[in-house]
Amino acid sequence: MEKVNKFIFWTPRILAILFILFLAMFSLDVFEESYGFWGTILGLFMHNLPALILLIVVIISWKHEIVGGIAFSLAGILYIAMLLITSLKIGFEWYYLLWAVQISGIAFVIGVLFLIGWKKIIAR
Repeated sequence: MEKVNKFIFWTPRILAILFILFLAMFSLDVFEESYGFWGTILGLFMHNLPALILLIVVIISWKHEIVGGIAFSLAGILYIAMLLITSLKIGFEWYYLLWAVQISGIAFVIGVLFLIGWKKIIAR
């Protein structure tokens, strides 16, 4: 592999792992509540469900980059749709735009990088 190909290969994978860790960090607020042991375990599982799904996607897309490209792009679209539904229910807040850039923007970048890597493999 050339240097460019190594960069294209590793960048989406590393960013995806960092993104999953970033999402998992949000589940730590479950410890502030007094749910008890099993309630805390359930809360951690529910909060980490998107991160676990994306982890499975990263494992699959390690070999099949098209899966990562489509899944991360769809995850970004899904998050924007959830923000729109929330803003319709309770009203729009300005910080929803920041959330959209932080969460779905990163997911879109990772998806595009996976698609570029997939396209490079197909072009060979």
